[in-house]
Amino acid sequence: MSEGPTNENVEIWSGKDRGDENFPVGSALIRADLRAHIHAYYAFARNADDISDSGTLAPADKLARLDAMEDVLLGRRADGSPSAARLRQSLAETGVSPVHATDLLIAFRRDVTKLRYENWDELYDYCRYSAMPVGRYVLDVHGEAAATHAPSDALCAALQVLNHIQDCAKDLAALDRCYLPRDLLARFGASVEDVRGSAETPGLRRVFDTLLARVDTLNREAIELPRRTRSRRLRLETAVIVGLANRLTRRLKRGDPLATRVKLTKGDGVGSLIAALRFLL
Repeated sequence: MSEGPTNENVEIWSGKDRGDENFPVGSALIRADLRAHIHAYYAFARNADDISDSGTLAPADKLARLDAMEDVLLGRRADGSPSAARLRQSLAETGVSPVHATDLLIAFRRDVTKLRYENWDELYDYCRYSAMPVGRYVLDVHGEAAATHAPSDALCAALQVLNHIQDCAKDLAALDRCYLPRDLLARFGASVEDVRGSAETPGLRRVFDTLLARVDTLNREAIELPRRTRSRRLRLETAVIVGLANRLTRRLKRGDPLATRVKLTKGDGVGSLIAALRFLL
């Protein structure tokens, strides 16, 4: 736990909010009585992410702040992290385990201390803590069955890897952090330094395509999520996200994430929503 007065706020804010995400966060499709809880979870995750991604805080300070957030979340500290206190109250009201939040902190601490990933297994293990807890939290707060967890894990891992590809240049420039596996870079004659270029090299393109092939497999597993989800509203929400993940995968297969940020369009959102309606039949 960090030193200092217990009422010192350890949180910082990057200026991002739910509207900056690729995919819906607590959208209107979510039951109204659960939106505040999902927003509380998102605010906790956003603040912890902002700490780990800060370009001004020293690594030791980042870790101390993340520890303080966990202390507030688990009731070991009274204050110092408003979003953790809010989530602690939300978890008490819903009965959802705090593990979905503490697992996120494992990933954010890893972001502070680990700047390179050797292979797919290391990257997937990072997704285990950085992305999968989000899906499991949403499912658990809805009271969904454990059978939804596996396809949710696949979807969340797919979304995380897609984000790593989208933001590879920005992550390296701002934080000297690269999630592209070093064994793939070596296999295709590429290097981390290639990511600093203004356009992808042939080697980097092969790295991206190999990762996107993995994402295709995850996307195929993820389609089971809306099929197993009991809540009609959540079924529609998850089906939309699965559709968006597939559309972003296709865009990244065609686009160069170094030359421009490959992203979804409003048309992708509309198309995914229309395609998702079949899951309500």
